[in-house]
Amino acid sequence: MAERPLGVISALPEELAHLSDRSGQVREIGGFAFWQSEIAGREAVFVESGAGKVNAGVAASLLLDRFDCRALLMCGVAGGLDPALGVGDIVVGTSNTQHDFGMHREAGFHTIQPGSRPSKGEEWKPGYAVADAVVARLRAAVMGLALEPLPEAVGVGRRVPAVHFGGILTGDAFVNADSLRERLRATFQAQAVEMEGGAVAQVARRWGEDIPFVNVRCLSDLASSESHLDFRAFLPVASRLASQVAHRLAPVI
Repeated sequence: MAERPLGVISALPEELAHLSDRSGQVREIGGFAFWQSEIAGREAVFVESGAGKVNAGVAASLLLDRFDCRALLMCGVAGGLDPALGVGDIVVGTSNTQHDFGMHREAGFHTIQPGSRPSKGEEWKPGYAVADAVVARLRAAVMGLALEPLPEAVGVGRRVPAVHFGGILTGDAFVNADSLRERLRATFQAQAVEMEGGAVAQVARRWGEDIPFVNVRCLSDLASSESHLDFRAFLPVASRLASQVAHRLAPVI
């Protein structure tokens, strides 16, 4: 029996560019182009989802339903929330949380788990945690990995990026404000914020507890008031760094 493929998702073409050469068989479904190839010697199906939770959720559903993928890997860029991290650092998600799903109250916005009904006594605590056994394999896979120094042209000095593990937030808006960055960090103690991963995690969990989802993000900006400037400058470099980590992780997902 053939091994079930790994589903690989990136939102943008720059993010997918270093993951696959798009040389495999292509199949179009629902406006998405899926192509079958390999990553790190493992059979995989790749798709460029486009930005946002709905796009990513549809792409993930199709990978699981039409291609019978055994696990999902998302690779791309994100904004940094943790002030201890810097541009170029990689965050591998140990949890994925949709920070913009919930209810508005007089005291502020209250985040809940998508689809939950707290009024009915259902579990509302937000976030999809990655299984401890999966995290252990991921940590072992990147142990000793040395990333290349950032080019001086990106403007942050020749710092050497590092791989970190931690929480990743998802919302349907690009974070371009220091006040929101600070609130998200204080509320969730997460390391990064992006626009797709939480939706993919929700779809994977809906499909079953045995469907791992791994989210790999390189910090292309610091999710601040200058993010609109940083993002464009760092996107190509950040995408390449994220793909290097993704290639190390793919065989153990």
